[in-house]
Amino acid sequence: MTLTPGTKLGPYEHNHRPSNVTIICVATFPITTAATLRRIQRLQTVTLVWMTFEAAFSLWAAWKARSPALLAFGGDSAIELLSAAVVLWRFRSASAEHAERTAARTAGALLILLAVYVILASVLSLRGYVEPKSSYLGIGVLVAAALIMPWLARQKRRLSAETGSAALRADATESALCAYLSIIALAGITLHAVWQLQWADPVAALAITPLVLYEARETLRGKPCGCC
Repeated sequence: MTLTPGTKLGPYEHNHRPSNVTIICVATFPITTAATLRRIQRLQTVTLVWMTFEAAFSLWAAWKARSPALLAFGGDSAIELLSAAVVLWRFRSASAEHAERTAARTAGALLILLAVYVILASVLSLRGYVEPKSSYLGIGVLVAAALIMPWLARQKRRLSAETGSAALRADATESALCAYLSIIALAGITLHAVWQLQWADPVAALAITPLVLYEARETLRGKPCGCC
């Protein structure tokens, strides 16, 4: 006898299930309505526009100020830009299941790349290879990111739950991490400017890398089937 998802067993069947019973778990993708699809596409378009601005100005400020914290944040912004483009492609593709798997793998790989990038930038800062300077442009971008990115992350998480998309979940994680990094970088720049504590921002950035790697692993594995 074979049971498929949705088959209900009574108390007797649960306790006396024959040994030849096989439960088949089939991964399914929730049906995405046209309205939800439009919301996702609009949200990803907004993300692309903002991340283009954020990456360009933060990397420019990092080069001018020689700031590792701004450099790490700018690198994260560039990766988030790529991730948003991948997810937008996923929800514009005709083959949703194939696009979801490809987008999830790509988004997971980008999360790993982000973790490696943050670690390298933090180590360089801790070893004192760069002496950062104050940057008002950088501070402005960081403040704006700290306000905008949490909202984007919340919207993406909600839509990820509605669609069952691991790729969109990863993109939501990257948006949230971008917000965390903006706060960390802002705190690091402030501490360096006021108390000359050069180690503050790289140490804080290193502290969040386990979360990045955990989310990368979950994304590469895909969203688990609810019947398993």
